[in-house]
Amino acid sequence: MTDVSHLSDLSDLPGGSRRPEPHPATEPRPAPGDRAARAAVVGAGPAGSLLAVLLARRGHPVDVYDMRPDPRDGKGDGEGRSINLGLSARGIRALRHVGLWNALGDRLVPMRGRMIHRPGRPAAFQAYGTDPGEILYSVRRDELTTLLVESAAAHEGVRHLFGVRCAGVDRESGELTLADATTGETREARADFVVGADGAFSAVRTAMQRGLAADYRQEFLEWGYKELTIPAAPGGGSRVPLEALHVWPGENALIVAHPNVDGSLTATLFLPHSGTPGFAELAGERDVTRFFRRTFPGVVDLVPDLAAQYAANPVGNLVTIRTSRWRHADRVVLAGDAAHAVYPFYGQGMNSALEDCLVLDGCLARHPGDRAAAFEEYQRLRKPHTDILADLSERNFADLRDGTRSPLRLARRQADLALNRAFPALWRPLYTMVSHTDMPYGEALRRAHRQDRVLRWSGAGLAAGLAAGAALAAVRIGSSPRRTAP
Repeated sequence: MTDVSHLSDLSDLPGGSRRPEPHPATEPRPAPGDRAARAAVVGAGPAGSLLAVLLARRGHPVDVYDMRPDPRDGKGDGEGRSINLGLSARGIRALRHVGLWNALGDRLVPMRGRMIHRPGRPAAFQAYGTDPGEILYSVRRDELTTLLVESAAAHEGVRHLFGVRCAGVDRESGELTLADATTGETREARADFVVGADGAFSAVRTAMQRGLAADYRQEFLEWGYKELTIPAAPGGGSRVPLEALHVWPGENALIVAHPNVDGSLTATLFLPHSGTPGFAELAGERDVTRFFRRTFPGVVDLVPDLAAQYAANPVGNLVTIRTSRWRHADRVVLAGDAAHAVYPFYGQGMNSALEDCLVLDGCLARHPGDRAAAFEEYQRLRKPHTDILADLSERNFADLRDGTRSPLRLARRQADLALNRAFPALWRPLYTMVSHTDMPYGEALRRAHRQDRVLRWSGAGLAAGLAAGAALAAVRIGSSPRRTAP
């Protein structure tokens, strides 16, 4: 994949010194023969809505279909999915591209690093990097989606229809069968091409691949997740330092919490589906309370209605999807989770989906009037890197679950940060390259492997010296006032 321009200056992000956001580039002029091509986008989540904006800018009439309620009505999707997202460089670049980044400013909370909570120890802050701009931003899914839907709807020629389910797609003609989500009544709709942005269990993907030689692999993690809310403190403010991603690593259990602008945090409990502990075994209030007091004692005091929330909220599944057929001719193409769902542990699912939209838009620009060639190039450019992201996301699960408690992994992380501080142009931690640049995932992994070889060649003595120096640097990083959450 060709490297794209990297984000080298994040000082205008919320939490830093703000500069006026430049107006988006002049909207692209569609090829004369392609102007009337009608697009159907199935899925009005972040990826589908961003694609609706980009396609409308190219002059396409766009119909957007989604089985959920209109997010502008504030009803939510009711599916128990994570309600918080972590925006990083790739997602930020996509939002900047369509002029929406500044509009999110007061809906974001900067996350300057991880706050690790371990029983019997003070909370430990770990900055994400050595540069003040290397931070993430927590945003509620519904607020991001609403902003993108509003932006799409503002374009002439974009129509939304909510409360309808895609029941089928004719991959040769672009005809869709739509079912009313309440009554089940069906009707037909036509489009010149269809974009499947309808999630991991995509109906568009299923219909497009039916009867074709398509590779498809679906892997469920043996763990699931459940959302809990850490409310704001009485009188306002946060019960914990706000500007951080909070992590409670436990024995075969994990909690990760994203901050919200109102001082609350959205906590996600990860547990095995079965076993001890496991969601299947934690059935009653007494079992839940006992489990939390033993595994996450600090959380019990932060969530007054813990048992009630646990009983009320559903358990979600974690799935990785890999498939080798992302498009069919010039009629159907997939984006986001429909093409490459990944586990959430690198925080890249939504960011990579928004990056898909920019890559697909670029391919359409390079192949005016030839969607088949654009769709083929898009898959060729993206799939190798999203496959690597799936591997990285699975590996980062182990890092969050076990690495935050491992002195060896912590020493390696500190060595990475120390080398990055000393040689910022030559040495970059893998996490930095994945989360704080838009370097292709495969290139980031190759560079990290080269750096690993350097460390191995350096010998045990040098590695020990680096770890010791890194530990001192980490203390300084952690105690820096600009990096600690207020």
